[in-house]
Amino acid sequence: MYDIIILGSGPAGLTSAIYCGRANKNTLVMGGDSLGGQTASIATLENYPGWNGSGFELIEFMKKQAESFGAKIKMKSAAHIENGTDGTFVITDTTGEKYETRAIILATGASPRKLEIEGAREFFGRGVSYCATCDGFFYSGKTVLVIGGGNSALNDALYLADIAKTVKIVYRKSAFTRAEAVLRDRVAAKENIECLFNTDLKKISARPNSESGELVATTLDDQQIVCDGIFVAIGHEANTDYLTEDIKRDDLGRLAPESLPRGMFVAGDVHSNIKMQIATAVGTGCTAAMDAISYINANAQ
Repeated sequence: MYDIIILGSGPAGLTSAIYCGRANKNTLVMGGDSLGGQTASIATLENYPGWNGSGFELIEFMKKQAESFGAKIKMKSAAHIENGTDGTFVITDTTGEKYETRAIILATGASPRKLEIEGAREFFGRGVSYCATCDGFFYSGKTVLVIGGGNSALNDALYLADIAKTVKIVYRKSAFTRAEAVLRDRVAAKENIECLFNTDLKKISARPNSESGELVATTLDDQQIVCDGIFVAIGHEANTDYLTEDIKRDDLGRLAPESLPRGMFVAGDVHSNIKMQIATAVGTGCTAAMDAISYINANAQ
């Protein structure tokens, strides 16, 4: 029996683990498929106060800090949650193993929203990618597209501009109104980044007779853009598929704290109505942990 199980090993989950461990609660972090989630893939982390390094380095530091206070971390993913006895929860992981706990903190983060056009699924892993820092290396000296117009898309474009020969940002609107000004300025200053505004894609296909595996991105007005790779950055959706249908979600799969059963708390990108930033993830991770600790203490009396 655990006092608190935390689902997710990103900044929100690990912050919760630090607080729960320091409160001497028997704490387990179920870290999912990969430690750190999206944060671990950030090559240079500029906007988290007091940190000068990569996202992966921050996650490793937070992991060790949580473990130093007794929190246990297992790289397991929740498949199902059900009610146990006397107000507890039973979590079943994807291998069938069960864990019982008095409280749960949901911090499973978000995943990139998939591009739903013809060819996007077919060429996933064969030219279409959702992770610039993971796959950018393969496009050294080549031409790539970045689809999207928010902070993530511009950050990806800037990262790829130092690797690829040419980066073309494809955006359906007329300006990057959702992105931070500092990122817009950096993109404008990069000579090998081209912005294709008012452009939307309807199809991805292989270029005929291409020996190097080039792709063709076809726009809504039937213009064709030849490239070597396509990186998609069109937003994120919360990872909450393991929850039952009776738990209310918004249109991005996120959760409002007041909609959850007693003993269940939410933090990070799963939390509704917050900005998806590391700083907000840490803040909600702290809040969720303190609320869970208070809940455990109150029910122990």
